[in-house]
Amino acid sequence: MEYRRLGKSGLQVSEFSFGSWVTFGKQVNGGDAVDLMKLAYDNGVNFFDNAEGYESGKSEIVMGEALKSLGWSRDSFVVSSKVFWGGQKPTQRGLSRKHVTDACHAALKRLQVDYLDLYFCHRPDIDTPIEETVRAMHDLVAQGKVLYWGTSEWSAQQLTEAYAVARDLRITPPTMEQPQYNIFERQKVESDYLPLYDLIGLGTTIWSPLASGVLTGKYNNGVPADSRMNLPGYEWLKEKWSSDAGRAQLKQVGELAKLADEIGLSITHLALLWCLANRNVSTVILGASRASQLQDNLAALSHRQKMTPEVMGRIDTIVGNKPEGPRRF
Repeated sequence: MEYRRLGKSGLQVSEFSFGSWVTFGKQVNGGDAVDLMKLAYDNGVNFFDNAEGYESGKSEIVMGEALKSLGWSRDSFVVSSKVFWGGQKPTQRGLSRKHVTDACHAALKRLQVDYLDLYFCHRPDIDTPIEETVRAMHDLVAQGKVLYWGTSEWSAQQLTEAYAVARDLRITPPTMEQPQYNIFERQKVESDYLPLYDLIGLGTTIWSPLASGVLTGKYNNGVPADSRMNLPGYEWLKEKWSSDAGRAQLKQVGELAKLADEIGLSITHLALLWCLANRNVSTVILGASRASQLQDNLAALSHRQKMTPEVMGRIDTIVGNKPEGPRRF
């Protein structure tokens, strides 16, 4: 395991991290959560990702109990939460000062920690002025309840505005963004955010490196009964990959699998190492419901030398979606 700076900050995060979306509180509980987190930690993972919206807070409760059971020194790991979807009432959603503050306190309680290393605005909130959110995040940093704050799935324009507000007010700017990034989803990370890596020193904690499991090849012959696409509440995912565009990409997965086999990799390892090859990726968040699955993902690191410029170029040829440059807003 190697470690990368989170943007321009001094925080070192493991190149592979472990997230709880979909799994904790739904597919994984109790001792299984402890086992998965221990496996990750023992293999050098130091960042564990969560959010108030994951299973309505249950995911954070499961992770908090696991952290308590494992008893790791607090200075040896990084844990996150995200704020946006806390409940159905008007004051339980969005990025108002009230919800940002209430959600932080609730996450601390569920995770059983004294502070959050990373705290993300899970989505942009068109109903709250960005200045209000920036001030609320800064106050939590000043109070020692949050060390670094950032965003998830914000546009480059929104990020630039938040940074400008923070600099104008001389308060804490955003440090990181958590976008989706994989072989099929490239525009934001490779193009839209490109000026921000140097301008504000943006770090990225990317999610869905395997495109919700599609880049493992397991959907090439249909949808397995125990897969994520068949979980209640994830019907949207099944619809996405059942569309014409989705079916076309599934065909490309077959071509990528052939390339992976040719160079002695599984397509899973090919997809994960492709993400790591981007120097602007601070960490790749892995998700797993079984120890064997997580162990296999971590094993990709022993094959990084196989991701040569030639292989990267062949991947671009297969998928044909390399962004040309930053879009104008």
